Amino acid sequence: MRALRLLCLWLLPMAAAAAPPVAVLRVEGAITPASAEYVVGGLTQAASRHAGLVVLEMDTPGGLDTSMRRIIKEILASPVPVAAFVFPSGARAASAGTYILYASHVAAMAPATNLGAATPVQIGLGGPESEPEGAPADSKRNEGAGKQPRQKRSVLSEKQIHDASAYIRGLAQLRGRNAQWAERAVREAVSLSADEALKLKVIDLVAKDVPDLLKRVDGRKVNVAGIDRNLVTAGAPTIAIEPDWRSRLLSVITDPSMALILMMIGIYGLVFEFSHPGFALPGILGGICLLLALYAFQLLPINYAGLGLIVLGIALMVAEAFVPSFGALGIGGVTSFVIGAVILIDTDIPGYGVPLGLIVPLSIASAVAVFIIVTLALKARRRPVVTGREELIGAAGEVLEDFTGEGWARVHSETWRVTSAGPLRRGQKVRVTGVNGLVLAVEPKPEGDES
Repeated sequence: MRALRLLCLWLLPMAAAAAPPVAVLRVEGAITPASAEYVVGGLTQAASRHAGLVVLEMDTPGGLDTSMRRIIKEILASPVPVAAFVFPSGARAASAGTYILYASHVAAMAPATNLGAATPVQIGLGGPESEPEGAPADSKRNEGAGKQPRQKRSVLSEKQIHDASAYIRGLAQLRGRNAQWAERAVREAVSLSADEALKLKVIDLVAKDVPDLLKRVDGRKVNVAGIDRNLVTAGAPTIAIEPDWRSRLLSVITDPSMALILMMIGIYGLVFEFSHPGFALPGILGGICLLLALYAFQLLPINYAGLGLIVLGIALMVAEAFVPSFGALGIGGVTSFVIGAVILIDTDIPGYGVPLGLIVPLSIASAVAVFIIVTLALKARRRPVVTGREELIGAAGEVLEDFTGEGWARVHSETWRVTSAGPLRRGQKVRVTGVNGLVLAVEPKPEGDES
Protein backbone atom coordinates (compact mmCIF):
# COMPACT_ATOMS: atom_id res chain seq x y z
CA MET A 1 0.00 0.00 0.00
CA ARG A 2 2.83 2.34 0.88
CA ALA A 3 4.56 1.53 -2.40
CA LEU A 4 1.37 2.41 -4.31
CA ARG A 5 1.19 5.78 -2.60
CA LEU A 6 4.79 6.53 -3.44
CA LEU A 7 4.12 5.59 -7.05
CA CYS A 8 1.13 7.97 -7.19
CA LEU A 9 3.18 10.79 -5.68
CA TRP A 10 5.89 10.15 -8.29
CA LEU A 11 3.44 10.12 -11.21
CA LEU A 12 1.46 13.18 -10.07
CA PRO A 13 4.11 15.80 -11.02
CA MET A 14 4.62 14.07 -14.34
CA ALA A 15 0.89 14.21 -15.09
CA ALA A 16 0.79 17.88 -14.10
CA ALA A 17 3.72 18.63 -16.40
CA ALA A 18 2.25 16.69 -19.35
CA ALA A 19 2.18 18.82 -22.48
CA PRO A 20 -1.24 19.92 -23.78
CA PRO A 21 -2.26 18.49 -27.14
CA VAL A 22 -1.20 20.03 -30.44
CA ALA A 23 -3.85 20.54 -33.12
CA VAL A 24 -2.74 20.00 -36.73
CA LEU A 25 -4.56 21.64 -39.65
CA ARG A 26 -3.76 21.00 -43.30
CA VAL A 27 -4.24 23.70 -45.96
CA GLU A 28 -3.44 22.50 -49.46
CA GLY A 29 -4.16 24.26 -52.73
CA ALA A 30 -5.46 27.77 -53.31
CA ILE A 31 -6.65 29.84 -50.35
CA THR A 32 -10.41 29.94 -50.83
CA PRO A 33 -13.52 30.74 -48.76
CA ALA A 34 -13.59 27.03 -47.92
CA SER A 35 -9.98 27.20 -46.67
CA ALA A 36 -10.84 30.18 -44.48
CA GLU A 37 -13.91 28.40 -43.10
CA TYR A 38 -11.80 25.34 -42.29
CA VAL A 39 -9.02 27.28 -40.55
CA VAL A 40 -11.46 29.41 -38.54
CA GLY A 41 -13.34 26.30 -37.42
CA GLY A 42 -10.08 24.50 -36.66
CA LEU A 43 -8.80 27.30 -34.44
CA THR A 44 -12.11 27.33 -32.58
CA GLN A 45 -11.90 23.57 -32.03
CA ALA A 46 -8.29 23.85 -30.87
CA ALA A 47 -9.27 26.46 -28.28
CA SER A 48 -12.18 24.33 -27.04
CA ARG A 49 -9.84 21.33 -26.65
CA HIS A 50 -7.32 23.47 -24.71
CA ALA A 51 -4.57 22.82 -27.26
CA GLY A 52 -1.15 24.24 -26.50
CA LEU A 53 -0.32 24.92 -30.15
CA VAL A 54 -1.91 24.81 -33.59
CA VAL A 55 0.31 23.62 -36.43
CA LEU A 56 -0.94 24.95 -39.77
CA GLU A 57 0.63 22.81 -42.48
CA MET A 58 0.62 24.71 -45.77
CA ASP A 59 1.24 24.00 -49.42
CA THR A 60 -0.43 26.79 -51.37
CA PRO A 61 0.21 28.83 -54.54
CA GLY A 62 -1.81 31.72 -53.10
CA GLY A 63 -5.46 32.61 -53.17
CA LEU A 64 -8.11 35.23 -52.57
CA ASP A 65 -7.26 38.34 -50.57
CA THR A 66 -10.53 38.25 -48.61
CA SER A 67 -10.02 34.63 -47.53
CA MET A 68 -6.37 35.26 -46.63
CA ARG A 69 -7.25 38.27 -44.47
CA ARG A 70 -9.96 36.33 -42.68
CA ILE A 71 -7.46 33.61 -41.78
CA ILE A 72 -4.92 36.18 -40.59
CA LYS A 73 -7.50 37.95 -38.41
CA GLU A 74 -8.35 34.65 -36.73
CA ILE A 75 -4.66 33.85 -36.17
CA LEU A 76 -4.02 37.27 -34.61
CA ALA A 77 -7.06 36.90 -32.32
CA SER A 78 -6.51 33.23 -31.51
CA PRO A 79 -6.00 32.34 -27.82
CA VAL A 80 -3.91 29.39 -29.02
CA PRO A 81 -0.50 30.11 -30.61
CA VAL A 82 -0.22 29.15 -34.28
CA ALA A 83 2.84 27.71 -36.00
CA ALA A 84 2.63 27.99 -39.80
CA PHE A 85 4.65 25.15 -41.30
CA VAL A 86 5.39 24.89 -45.03
CA PHE A 87 5.33 21.11 -45.39
CA PRO A 88 6.16 18.59 -46.87
CA SER A 89 9.38 18.99 -48.83
CA GLY A 90 8.61 20.47 -52.22
CA ALA A 91 5.70 22.52 -50.86
CA ARG A 92 5.42 26.28 -51.13
CA ALA A 93 3.80 29.22 -49.39
CA ALA A 94 3.52 31.66 -52.27
CA SER A 95 1.51 34.87 -52.37
CA ALA A 96 -1.24 34.59 -49.71
CA GLY A 97 0.72 31.81 -47.99
CA THR A 98 3.58 34.24 -47.32
CA TYR A 99 1.26 36.65 -45.52
CA ILE A 100 -0.14 33.84 -43.37
CA LEU A 101 3.40 32.70 -42.56
CA TYR A 102 4.32 36.21 -41.43
CA ALA A 103 1.18 36.50 -39.30
CA SER A 104 1.74 33.26 -37.39
CA HIS A 105 3.38 33.15 -33.96
CA VAL A 106 5.95 30.66 -35.27
CA ALA A 107 7.04 30.49 -38.93
CA ALA A 108 8.68 27.25 -40.02
CA MET A 109 9.54 25.52 -43.27
CA ALA A 110 10.57 22.03 -44.28
CA PRO A 111 13.75 21.54 -46.35
CA ALA A 112 13.34 22.09 -50.11
CA THR A 113 10.34 24.40 -49.73
CA ASN A 114 9.95 28.03 -50.75
CA LEU A 115 7.93 31.15 -50.04
CA GLY A 116 7.45 34.60 -51.56
CA ALA A 117 6.03 36.05 -54.78
CA ALA A 118 3.51 37.99 -52.70
CA THR A 119 2.61 40.66 -55.27
CA PRO A 120 -1.18 41.04 -55.27
CA VAL A 121 -2.82 39.94 -58.50
CA GLN A 122 -5.11 42.57 -59.95
CA ILE A 123 -8.77 41.62 -59.86
CA GLY A 124 -11.24 43.46 -62.04
CA LEU A 125 -10.68 46.18 -64.62
CA GLY A 126 -7.72 48.39 -63.92
CA GLY A 127 -7.37 52.10 -64.37
CA PRO A 128 -5.39 53.87 -67.06
CA GLU A 129 -1.85 52.67 -67.61
CA SER A 130 0.29 55.34 -66.05
CA GLU A 131 3.12 55.73 -63.59
CA PRO A 132 2.06 57.26 -60.28
CA GLU A 133 4.06 59.96 -58.59
CA GLY A 134 7.43 58.75 -57.36
CA ALA A 135 7.71 56.01 -59.95
CA PRO A 136 10.85 57.35 -61.65
CA ALA A 137 12.71 57.38 -58.35
CA ASP A 138 11.70 53.79 -57.69
CA SER A 139 12.81 52.80 -61.17
CA LYS A 140 16.21 54.42 -60.69
CA ARG A 141 16.61 52.70 -57.34
CA ASN A 142 15.85 49.33 -58.93
CA GLU A 143 18.26 49.98 -61.77
CA GLY A 144 20.97 51.00 -59.32
CA ALA A 145 20.46 47.72 -57.48
CA GLY A 146 21.04 45.78 -60.66
CA LYS A 147 17.40 44.81 -61.10
CA GLN A 148 15.09 45.19 -64.04
CA PRO A 149 13.20 48.49 -64.14
CA ARG A 150 9.66 48.22 -62.95
CA GLN A 151 7.05 47.90 -65.67
CA LYS A 152 4.26 50.42 -65.87
CA ARG A 153 1.33 49.58 -63.64
CA SER A 154 -2.15 51.03 -63.50
CA VAL A 155 -3.09 53.37 -60.69
CA LEU A 156 -5.36 50.68 -59.20
CA SER A 157 -2.55 48.13 -59.30
CA GLU A 158 -0.22 50.55 -57.50
CA LYS A 159 -2.81 51.12 -54.81
CA GLN A 160 -3.15 47.37 -54.30
CA ILE A 161 0.63 46.95 -54.04
CA HIS A 162 1.02 49.80 -51.55
CA ASP A 163 -1.79 48.39 -49.42
CA ALA A 164 -0.36 44.87 -49.50
CA SER A 165 3.13 46.17 -48.74
CA ALA A 166 1.93 48.06 -45.67
CA TYR A 167 -0.07 45.04 -44.54
CA ILE A 168 2.80 42.56 -44.66
CA ARG A 169 5.19 45.11 -43.16
CA GLY A 170 2.86 45.48 -40.18
CA LEU A 171 2.76 41.70 -39.75
CA ALA A 172 6.54 41.49 -39.93
CA GLN A 173 6.96 44.19 -37.28
CA LEU A 174 4.40 42.47 -35.04
CA ARG A 175 6.29 39.16 -35.15
CA GLY A 176 9.81 40.63 -35.27
CA ARG A 177 10.62 39.25 -38.72
CA ASN A 178 12.42 40.69 -41.74
CA ALA A 179 10.13 43.53 -42.87
CA GLN A 180 12.47 44.71 -45.64
CA TRP A 181 12.38 41.39 -47.45
CA ALA A 182 8.61 41.19 -46.92
CA GLU A 183 8.19 44.41 -48.87
CA ARG A 184 10.41 43.07 -51.63
CA ALA A 185 8.26 39.96 -51.84
CA VAL A 186 5.28 42.24 -52.51
CA ARG A 187 6.87 44.85 -54.76
CA GLU A 188 9.33 42.66 -56.67
CA ALA A 189 7.70 39.22 -56.32
CA VAL A 190 10.95 37.68 -55.03
CA SER A 191 11.05 34.21 -53.45
CA LEU A 192 13.30 32.36 -50.99
CA SER A 193 14.17 28.78 -50.21
CA ALA A 194 13.87 27.49 -46.65
CA ASP A 195 17.57 27.88 -45.82
CA GLU A 196 17.72 31.39 -47.30
CA ALA A 197 14.58 32.40 -45.41
CA LEU A 198 16.14 31.22 -42.15
CA LYS A 199 19.34 33.19 -42.78
CA LEU A 200 17.40 36.37 -43.55
CA LYS A 201 15.20 35.91 -40.44
CA VAL A 202 12.07 35.60 -42.53
CA ILE A 203 11.19 32.40 -40.68
CA ASP A 204 12.06 31.10 -37.24
CA LEU A 205 13.28 27.59 -37.99
CA VAL A 206 13.57 24.71 -40.44
CA ALA A 207 12.13 21.34 -39.41
CA LYS A 208 11.90 17.96 -41.13
CA ASP A 209 8.38 17.12 -39.97
CA VAL A 210 5.81 17.89 -37.27
CA PRO A 211 7.54 15.91 -34.46
CA ASP A 212 10.80 17.67 -35.28
CA LEU A 213 8.98 21.01 -35.28
CA LEU A 214 7.45 20.34 -31.86
CA LYS A 215 10.86 19.42 -30.49
CA ARG A 216 12.43 22.60 -31.83
CA VAL A 217 9.75 25.03 -30.61
CA ASP A 218 9.57 23.52 -27.11
CA GLY A 219 10.30 26.26 -24.58
CA ARG A 220 10.06 29.07 -27.15
CA LYS A 221 8.43 32.27 -25.88
CA VAL A 222 5.60 33.68 -28.00
CA ASN A 223 3.21 36.57 -27.51
CA VAL A 224 -0.43 35.47 -27.70
CA ALA A 225 -3.03 38.23 -27.52
CA GLY A 226 -0.58 40.46 -25.65
CA ILE A 227 0.52 37.79 -23.15
CA ASP A 228 3.92 36.09 -23.26
CA ARG A 229 3.71 32.31 -23.14
CA ASN A 230 6.26 29.53 -23.19
CA LEU A 231 5.43 26.67 -25.52
CA VAL A 232 5.41 23.18 -24.03
CA THR A 233 5.40 20.86 -27.02
CA ALA A 234 8.07 18.20 -26.49
CA GLY A 235 6.31 14.84 -26.64
CA ALA A 236 2.89 16.49 -26.89
CA PRO A 237 0.12 14.38 -28.47
CA THR A 238 -1.14 15.63 -31.83
CA ILE A 239 -4.78 15.96 -32.90
CA ALA A 240 -5.54 16.11 -36.62
CA ILE A 241 -8.54 18.37 -37.24
CA GLU A 242 -10.28 17.51 -40.49
CA PRO A 243 -12.67 19.77 -42.41
CA ASP A 244 -16.32 19.37 -41.41
CA TRP A 245 -19.13 18.72 -43.90
CA ARG A 246 -19.80 22.43 -44.35
CA SER A 247 -16.19 23.17 -45.28
CA ARG A 248 -16.12 20.19 -47.64
CA LEU A 249 -19.33 21.33 -49.34
CA LEU A 250 -18.03 24.88 -49.62
CA SER A 251 -14.79 23.58 -51.09
CA VAL A 252 -16.70 21.70 -53.79
CA ILE A 253 -19.18 24.38 -54.83
CA THR A 254 -16.65 27.26 -54.80
CA ASP A 255 -14.52 25.49 -57.37
CA PRO A 256 -15.08 27.66 -60.50
CA SER A 257 -15.60 24.62 -62.72
CA MET A 258 -18.15 23.09 -60.36
CA ALA A 259 -19.95 26.43 -59.97
CA LEU A 260 -20.29 26.67 -63.76
CA ILE A 261 -21.61 23.09 -64.01
CA LEU A 262 -24.11 23.73 -61.20
CA MET A 263 -25.36 26.84 -62.97
CA MET A 264 -25.90 24.97 -66.23
CA ILE A 265 -27.68 22.10 -64.49
CA GLY A 266 -29.86 24.61 -62.66
CA ILE A 267 -30.86 26.56 -65.76
CA TYR A 268 -31.51 23.49 -67.91
CA GLY A 269 -33.46 21.84 -65.08
CA LEU A 270 -35.75 24.86 -64.74
CA VAL A 271 -36.18 25.14 -68.50
CA PHE A 272 -37.16 21.47 -68.71
CA GLU A 273 -39.63 21.90 -65.85
CA PHE A 274 -41.25 24.97 -67.41
CA SER A 275 -41.54 23.29 -70.82
CA HIS A 276 -42.84 19.98 -69.35
CA PRO A 277 -44.83 20.92 -66.23
CA GLY A 278 -45.57 18.18 -63.75
CA PHE A 279 -42.24 16.34 -63.57
CA ALA A 280 -41.24 18.32 -60.43
CA LEU A 281 -37.85 16.62 -59.98
CA PRO A 282 -36.01 18.60 -62.72
CA GLY A 283 -37.40 21.84 -61.33
CA ILE A 284 -36.43 21.00 -57.74
CA LEU A 285 -32.90 19.90 -58.65
CA GLY A 286 -32.53 22.84 -61.03
CA GLY A 287 -33.53 25.35 -58.37
CA ILE A 288 -31.16 23.85 -55.78
CA CYS A 289 -28.23 23.75 -58.22
CA LEU A 290 -28.86 27.30 -59.41
CA LEU A 291 -28.98 28.66 -55.85
CA LEU A 292 -25.75 26.83 -54.97
CA ALA A 293 -24.09 28.25 -58.09
CA LEU A 294 -25.19 31.80 -57.25
CA TYR A 295 -23.90 31.38 -53.69
CA ALA A 296 -20.54 30.21 -55.06
CA PHE A 297 -20.36 33.08 -57.54
CA GLN A 298 -20.84 35.69 -54.83
CA LEU A 299 -17.81 34.25 -53.03
CA LEU A 300 -15.61 34.12 -56.14
CA PRO A 301 -13.95 36.94 -58.13
CA ILE A 302 -16.48 36.80 -60.96
CA ASN A 303 -16.34 38.84 -64.15
CA TYR A 304 -19.99 39.76 -64.53
CA ALA A 305 -19.60 40.33 -68.25
CA GLY A 306 -18.49 36.70 -68.55
CA LEU A 307 -21.41 35.54 -66.39
CA GLY A 308 -23.80 37.56 -68.55
CA LEU A 309 -22.40 36.02 -71.74
CA ILE A 310 -22.84 32.52 -70.31
CA VAL A 311 -26.46 33.21 -69.36
CA LEU A 312 -27.09 34.78 -72.78
CA GLY A 313 -25.53 31.77 -74.50
CA ILE A 314 -27.69 29.32 -72.59
CA ALA A 315 -30.78 31.45 -73.29
CA LEU A 316 -30.03 31.47 -77.04
CA MET A 317 -29.48 27.70 -77.10
CA VAL A 318 -32.75 27.15 -75.23
CA ALA A 319 -34.52 29.54 -77.61
CA GLU A 320 -33.32 27.42 -80.53
CA ALA A 321 -35.33 24.52 -79.14
CA PHE A 322 -38.56 26.55 -79.05
CA VAL A 323 -38.07 28.92 -81.99
CA PRO A 324 -36.03 27.02 -84.60
CA SER A 325 -33.87 29.45 -86.54
CA PHE A 326 -31.98 26.85 -88.59
CA GLY A 327 -28.98 27.08 -86.22
CA ALA A 328 -28.48 30.85 -86.01
CA LEU A 329 -29.57 31.13 -82.38
CA GLY A 330 -27.74 27.93 -81.46
CA ILE A 331 -24.42 28.96 -83.00
CA GLY A 332 -24.67 32.38 -81.38
CA GLY A 333 -25.46 30.75 -78.07
CA VAL A 334 -22.47 28.38 -78.22
CA THR A 335 -20.14 31.26 -79.15
CA SER A 336 -21.45 33.43 -76.33
CA PHE A 337 -21.12 30.56 -73.86
CA VAL A 338 -17.48 29.83 -74.80
CA ILE A 339 -16.39 33.48 -74.53
CA GLY A 340 -18.20 33.89 -71.22
CA ALA A 341 -16.69 30.74 -69.73
CA VAL A 342 -13.17 31.81 -70.72
CA ILE A 343 -13.44 35.22 -69.02
CA LEU A 344 -15.71 34.11 -66.16
CA ILE A 345 -13.09 34.17 -63.39
CA ASP A 346 -11.61 37.65 -63.25
CA THR A 347 -8.21 36.87 -61.76
CA ASP A 348 -4.88 35.24 -62.61
CA ILE A 349 -4.54 33.67 -59.16
CA PRO A 350 -3.19 30.12 -59.48
CA GLY A 351 -5.85 27.52 -58.84
CA TYR A 352 -8.66 29.67 -60.21
CA GLY A 353 -10.28 29.79 -63.59
CA VAL A 354 -12.36 27.42 -65.68
CA PRO A 355 -10.02 25.09 -67.64
CA LEU A 356 -10.38 24.73 -71.38
CA GLY A 357 -10.64 20.99 -70.76
CA LEU A 358 -14.08 21.66 -69.28
CA ILE A 359 -15.17 24.52 -71.54
CA VAL A 360 -14.56 22.59 -74.76
CA PRO A 361 -16.61 19.47 -73.81
CA LEU A 362 -19.46 21.62 -72.49
CA SER A 363 -19.46 23.68 -75.67
CA ILE A 364 -19.32 20.58 -77.88
CA ALA A 365 -22.17 18.99 -75.93
CA SER A 366 -24.24 22.15 -76.30
CA ALA A 367 -23.45 22.39 -80.01
CA VAL A 368 -24.45 18.73 -80.52
CA ALA A 369 -27.69 19.36 -78.64
CA VAL A 370 -28.41 22.37 -80.84
CA PHE A 371 -27.61 20.37 -84.00
CA ILE A 372 -29.99 17.58 -82.92
CA ILE A 373 -32.74 20.09 -82.16
CA VAL A 374 -32.36 21.81 -85.54
CA THR A 375 -32.29 18.45 -87.39
CA LEU A 376 -35.46 17.28 -85.66
CA ALA A 377 -37.13 20.61 -86.38
CA LEU A 378 -36.32 20.37 -90.11
CA LYS A 379 -37.61 16.80 -90.27
CA ALA A 380 -40.79 17.83 -88.50
CA ARG A 381 -41.40 20.59 -91.05
CA ARG A 382 -41.21 18.06 -93.92
CA ARG A 383 -43.64 15.57 -92.37
CA PRO A 384 -47.26 15.53 -93.51
CA VAL A 385 -49.88 16.89 -91.14
CA VAL A 386 -51.31 14.05 -89.03
CA THR A 387 -53.45 15.94 -86.53
CA GLY A 388 -55.70 18.96 -86.37
CA ARG A 389 -58.15 20.65 -88.75
CA GLU A 390 -55.92 20.36 -91.82
CA GLU A 391 -55.57 16.60 -91.48
CA LEU A 392 -59.37 16.09 -91.52
CA ILE A 393 -59.71 17.46 -95.06
CA GLY A 394 -59.74 14.45 -97.38
CA ALA A 395 -60.13 11.93 -94.56
CA ALA A 396 -62.35 8.90 -95.21
CA GLY A 397 -65.44 8.10 -93.15
CA GLU A 398 -68.48 5.82 -92.94
CA VAL A 399 -72.11 6.91 -92.65
CA LEU A 400 -73.82 5.63 -89.48
CA GLU A 401 -77.46 6.18 -90.57
CA ASP A 402 -79.52 7.03 -93.59
CA PHE A 403 -80.07 10.77 -93.87
CA THR A 404 -80.62 13.65 -96.24
CA GLY A 405 -78.84 16.94 -95.55
CA GLU A 406 -77.42 16.30 -92.06
CA GLY A 407 -76.60 13.15 -90.08
CA TRP A 408 -73.85 11.19 -88.35
CA ALA A 409 -70.70 9.49 -89.65
CA ARG A 410 -67.59 7.86 -88.20
CA VAL A 411 -64.28 9.56 -89.17
CA HIS A 412 -60.97 8.37 -87.64
CA SER A 413 -62.95 6.17 -85.21
CA GLU A 414 -64.75 9.28 -83.95
CA THR A 415 -68.42 10.11 -84.37
CA TRP A 416 -68.95 13.44 -86.16
CA ARG A 417 -71.99 15.48 -87.20
CA VAL A 418 -71.82 15.70 -91.00
CA THR A 419 -73.65 17.47 -93.81
CA SER A 420 -74.05 16.40 -97.43
CA ALA A 421 -75.52 17.93 -100.56
CA GLY A 422 -77.24 14.66 -101.39
CA PRO A 423 -78.83 11.72 -99.56
CA LEU A 424 -76.50 9.15 -97.97
CA ARG A 425 -77.12 5.56 -96.87
CA ARG A 426 -75.98 3.70 -93.75
CA GLY A 427 -72.53 2.13 -94.30
CA GLN A 428 -71.77 4.31 -97.35
CA LYS A 429 -68.15 5.53 -97.64
CA VAL A 430 -67.65 9.30 -97.67
CA ARG A 431 -64.80 11.81 -97.90
CA VAL A 432 -64.46 14.98 -95.79
CA THR A 433 -64.45 18.12 -97.91
CA GLY A 434 -64.63 20.82 -95.25
CA VAL A 435 -64.80 21.64 -91.56
CA ASN A 436 -67.29 24.09 -90.09
CA GLY A 437 -66.73 24.14 -86.36
CA LEU A 438 -67.73 20.69 -85.09
CA VAL A 439 -69.62 19.79 -88.26
CA LEU A 440 -67.91 18.14 -91.23
CA ALA A 441 -68.93 18.57 -94.85
CA VAL A 442 -68.73 15.25 -96.71
CA GLU A 443 -69.37 13.82 -100.14
CA PRO A 444 -69.76 10.22 -101.32
CA LYS A 445 -66.53 8.47 -102.26
CA PRO A 446 -66.36 7.28 -105.87
CA GLU A 447 -66.71 3.55 -106.34
CA GLY A 448 -63.34 1.78 -106.34
CA ASP A 449 -61.52 4.63 -104.48
CA GLU A 450 -59.65 2.93 -101.63
CA SER A 451 -57.64 5.97 -100.50
